[in-house]
Amino acid sequence: MVTKGPGDLSYSDVTPKIVYTGRRNLLLGLLATTGAAAAWKKFPGLLSGPGNGSVPAPLTGLTKSPLSVTETPTPINDVTHYNNYYEFGTDKSEPSNNAKNFRTSPWSVSVEGEVAKPRTYSLDDIMKLAPLEERIYRHRCVEGWSIVVPWIGYSLSTILKLAQPTSAAKYVAFESYFDKGQMPLWRDAGIQLPYVEGLRLDEAMHPLTLLCVGMYGETLANQDGAPVRIVIPWKYGFKSIKSIVKIRLVRSLPETTWNIESPGEYGFYSNVNPTVDHPRWSQKTERRLGTGFFAKPIPTLMFNGYGDQVASLYAGMDLKKNY
Repeated sequence: MVTKGPGDLSYSDVTPKIVYTGRRNLLLGLLATTGAAAAWKKFPGLLSGPGNGSVPAPLTGLTKSPLSVTETPTPINDVTHYNNYYEFGTDKSEPSNNAKNFRTSPWSVSVEGEVAKPRTYSLDDIMKLAPLEERIYRHRCVEGWSIVVPWIGYSLSTILKLAQPTSAAKYVAFESYFDKGQMPLWRDAGIQLPYVEGLRLDEAMHPLTLLCVGMYGETLANQDGAPVRIVIPWKYGFKSIKSIVKIRLVRSLPETTWNIESPGEYGFYSNVNPTVDHPRWSQKTERRLGTGFFAKPIPTLMFNGYGDQVASLYAGMDLKKNY
């Protein structure tokens, strides 16, 4: 809803240094303290292997993207301690603790399906495909909270164009990583796993749709979708799938996790739309995370304020029916 490039920098060479939808505990995100944010900067290394999780590391040579909004980013401590990642817990405060041992190296992402040039990319490959940009995006979750985050990455269209979609490709299906051994709370998730999402091809190719490898000047925190995720700022947060391992171009509308679980609440498009309420929450207003539950609500904007860029994608569509 509304550079210097990395050059030869290897993901494994970076010097170490971190949507928001769900169903419960809206107040948990208000309890975070600045002490936890400072703790992130004390990790000694980017670790992998049994018993050791991956930690954020600084990214340099970033371009400031003209696609950014001018709003002040939400404090990092709020964004990294109020998360939806059901594989690591269904309460908003749980993933930041339970994902500490999540190992994100080595990692690979396959691009396959209705393409002329399928390929599997290592994380180092992904980091080098295009100059990394910092894009400050606003986001909205279905429960009424919103955030502003400085993400790092480049347009998803970069990797899709390299695959050369065929004329049969109409949609893009995404799949998250799933490992019962690394995600011990998966049985309590209450959703089908692995997590899956999807976009229409023109949505996926839109310049705003971000292939994201970092945030706040660092690589991604585990609970925020490390090491690579998708970010779509004009849609509700759950569309921005975390920790992706597969991108598949397909002919037909792909299944999406929350639409499978509750089709009456979560449609395929899930565009931010203040005129279409969720059955349990109004979508007309929102509160910025970190400002307190009793902060004055602000009006929610159609397409989350990105209407000038994306409204043409939905010309002629009934957006109450295609929610």
